[in-house]
Amino acid sequence: MRLGRSVLSNVNEALRREWIVTNGLGGYTSSTILGINTRKYHGLLIAAFNPPVNRWVLLTKLDEEIKIGNKTYALGANEFRDVIHPEGHRFLSDFILDSLPTYKYAVDSVRLQKTIFMPHRKNATIVIYEVSNPLDKRLSIRVSPLVNSRHIYHITTKERLAWRFIQKRYGKGVIIQPSAPLSALIMSSGNDGAFVEENWWIKRVFFRTDASRNESSIDDYFRPGFFRFSVDPKEKKRFFVLAAAGKSEEEAQSLFSYFGQEMEDIDLLYRQELERREGLLEEVREHHADLEMEDWLKWLIQAADSFIVKRASTGKKSVIAGYHWFDDWGRDSLISLPGLTLVTGRFKDAREILLTFERYCQNGIIPNRFSDKAEDEPIYNTVDATLWFFNAVLQYLKYTGDFEFVQENLWETLIEIIDHHVEGTIFGIHMEEDGLIAHGSQLTWMDGATIDRFVTPRNGKAVEIQALWYNALKLMQLLAKNFNHEDKAEKYHDMAEKVRESFSQKFWNPKKGFLFDVVSEDGADSSLRPNQVIAASLDFPILDRGREEKIVEIVWKELWGKYGLKTLPNDDLRYIGEYIGDRGHRDSAYHNGTVWAWLIGPFTSAFLKTKNHEAHWRNFGFKKFLQPLFREEIYRAGLGTVGEIFDGNEPHISRGCIAQAWSVAEPLRAYVEDVALKRPPHERKVLETLIYS
Repeated sequence: MRLGRSVLSNVNEALRREWIVTNGLGGYTSSTILGINTRKYHGLLIAAFNPPVNRWVLLTKLDEEIKIGNKTYALGANEFRDVIHPEGHRFLSDFILDSLPTYKYAVDSVRLQKTIFMPHRKNATIVIYEVSNPLDKRLSIRVSPLVNSRHIYHITTKERLAWRFIQKRYGKGVIIQPSAPLSALIMSSGNDGAFVEENWWIKRVFFRTDASRNESSIDDYFRPGFFRFSVDPKEKKRFFVLAAAGKSEEEAQSLFSYFGQEMEDIDLLYRQELERREGLLEEVREHHADLEMEDWLKWLIQAADSFIVKRASTGKKSVIAGYHWFDDWGRDSLISLPGLTLVTGRFKDAREILLTFERYCQNGIIPNRFSDKAEDEPIYNTVDATLWFFNAVLQYLKYTGDFEFVQENLWETLIEIIDHHVEGTIFGIHMEEDGLIAHGSQLTWMDGATIDRFVTPRNGKAVEIQALWYNALKLMQLLAKNFNHEDKAEKYHDMAEKVRESFSQKFWNPKKGFLFDVVSEDGADSSLRPNQVIAASLDFPILDRGREEKIVEIVWKELWGKYGLKTLPNDDLRYIGEYIGDRGHRDSAYHNGTVWAWLIGPFTSAFLKTKNHEAHWRNFGFKKFLQPLFREEIYRAGLGTVGEIFDGNEPHISRGCIAQAWSVAEPLRAYVEDVALKRPPHERKVLETLIYS
């Protein structure tokens, strides 16, 4: 992915294009293609101190200068309220994303290139420089680190600081800490660069994207000094700057000792990371030998890897819901699990994610999300994360046939979950006499809220919850039969049948020809929303084929938004077509018109199921539903990945997180399973006792 001067010279457009590299711990490095940070979340080293959460911005960026004779050229660039200074982006000739980001600068005939990467599962960032000097005079290069010590949600202004930075020599590098023991950052350039100490602040840096969201958008950077390098006449020279972080000086030193200090050591780490990324593609090739590996598919596979992280509290894998600001959420993780881990052949990771969430199941509820703080308990305000857990188990079985793992590790928890739902549990979640699940407000994925109200409360019986509950009961029937519990199998079968009958009676809207979104004591909500597509996409159909076809048709006609499904049609009086402005306005728009990319997954699956996966319709589905996302959008906002949401109004501008787990996972899954028709290898065998017999 190469972006040249035609893109880079348009500053406003270029600053909308961002990149991110992650480290498998929840940490990351991220900026724009101009190297100008536009969010408080941007930075060269964001370390996860309680993986995958408690993420801190420690190194915001490295700004370079080239001195040729008596003239100094600044290559760095920072935005202030009314000006960009310095304007080093004007020397940027190319930005290349070839798995990892590379900036190329040209100053007269001198060329400087910087490539950024993170060693896997290390809170460290390394920048490799290559300078080509064709001149007859020596060059002097300065690389100035701009440092911080703050949580990603906060900003630092010198006036507000209750501490100061303390720096001291560490070998040929420097260690920097706040006087209050918050973090420690070690930086080194190995044996090539000399560190020259300074001590001053760059004040009131402006983050334009945060400002557009009415969020805190002014920050201060601390400049501790600079690394100085020289490049002889006619020389091409390579050197690096390494930054490693810890919660304490001892932790940072321990990590720093892992790295060698020679260029050869850094090159080895770089090759290892490239080989690791290539291995992700090879794993997919092994499981889908004849799947054509177009560039967009390679990007999606590598993007999928960015969300799979190690959770310190369990020692197992979890899923970051989205970068830059989301933590690991139960709902998002379990919806994403098939696309991130199963279609990509990462079955061990799938098992670990299931075990992570199983471990924290309480009162029959899977956590909605984990807290950002190590000592805090998970948050359980969800009705659907638990039911998506059942679906994730089913998908795992379809790909692996591994009933033994489920029986030994998950079966008892699954039984307990059903029992808690029948008896009633927290947040008003309970099964009623009709067999359907009732629940309180703000417990589904449509959970937006302003300061004084739930935007989409959906209390009562939400449509997708009933479909997921039915599928959970059918899975339990399947498992009980396989585990020789005939009495339980019959029990779950009878419960499922009651759910199906009640659903058919209460949720079909004969006047409009689609499903009510919510049924409650106050009546039925006839809003046309995309949630009903989930009912048409799941493995165990709660509807007959005719009604599935009607749902798919009207959702396609009224809710399609190029990169996903709108959450309300344009003619609904509550429709808000742009996700902009302050938090209240954005939350009001979040599920009232905004387009969600993840819904492409269940929609495409439902659409092609109603078309019997015929070749003509699979080609149509790819071109109409998936191609704009895969061949256009991944080259725009979050490069090489898929963002969270888009405006409901054309041209459907990308908003929210630049990289969202289920926005990558669900379209990827739908492409592999439904368009390319690479069905899960154990699908028929797993489902045959309930569907094909």
